Amino acid sequence: MNAEFSDRVLTWFDAHGRKDLPWQRRPTCYSAWVSEIMLQQTQVVTVIPYYVRFMRRFPDVAALADADIDEVLHHWSGLGYYARARNLHRAARLIVAEHAGELPTEAAALIALPGIGRSTAGAILSLALGQPLPILDGNVKRVLARCFAIEGWPGQAAVLRQLWTLAEYLTPTTHTARYNQAMMDLGATLCRRGRPDCERCPLWDECIARRDQRQLELPAKRPRKILPVRGAQMLVARDLDGRVLLRQRPPSGVWGGLWSLPEGNIDELARNFPGIDTRKARHLATRRHTFSHFHLDITPLVIDLVQPMEVVMDAPDLLWYNGDQPERIGLAAPVSRILQELEEA
Repeated sequence: MNAEFSDRVLTWFDAHGRKDLPWQRRPTCYSAWVSEIMLQQTQVVTVIPYYVRFMRRFPDVAALADADIDEVLHHWSGLGYYARARNLHRAARLIVAEHAGELPTEAAALIALPGIGRSTAGAILSLALGQPLPILDGNVKRVLARCFAIEGWPGQAAVLRQLWTLAEYLTPTTHTARYNQAMMDLGATLCRRGRPDCERCPLWDECIARRDQRQLELPAKRPRKILPVRGAQMLVARDLDGRVLLRQRPPSGVWGGLWSLPEGNIDELARNFPGIDTRKARHLATRRHTFSHFHLDITPLVIDLVQPMEVVMDAPDLLWYNGDQPERIGLAAPVSRILQELEEA
């Protein structure tokens, strides 16, 4: 069964698979690593321009390790899930310090690095070096769950064990790079979550979900939970030159390490920034930003200063941001949109 399965997948890939993505042209462990991290929970079409810019600035592990985290986050701004960028940077420095600047070529050593799990390690080593290791990203989970009618949400440990067992059994010991890429392509282009194209699938006659008309039921969705809603007021303080006051967030937590607008209720802002008259604040429309675990309703408070504010001079976590000559820093996505909105007003 496993040979027939992989043969079908490989034959389809040769005719229809994606073979000219930027990270496929001259694959290395480094390019596979960067692309796989970017592709976590993000579609290929979104990743491509970020990947190209990122690799142009950080062409190898040494360049990434040597960079300041602010610049790394700047090149990641807009991709979301910023822990991925922080883990890339931390891992690059560990690779330089402990592995002579080369990504390890053993799965266990890769998995020991920040942000690299079993599937990512398998993808790096199979796609770059041809090692016969299985992968199990979201696309592969969907293909296997439908084809073999694996019940339950893949985030559950028992379901995940079943899927890994299948992935191990079906992954061929030769042509593994092509096979793993093919499985990812099948999930991304044909076995899509909401609109599966079963008629063009090489596994159509073996797929239990297609046979039983259960494509939209499998894999089971994550148990639904109601996301809580939090509110935040953000200070948009503009000086006489039109620069906006930004504060760097703590390295961990939401938007860790990114630059954002000072946050707090209006009384806190008045206490934290002496000289700002919050009574003159102009409220912009509240806008919602959704994280994986809560909604954040943001209300910007715009204040145009009539005299200089010296608080920034001695504070390493504060700076004046000039939109006409932006610094290479990582900005939280909704903050970037607020600043753009103000520039266009």
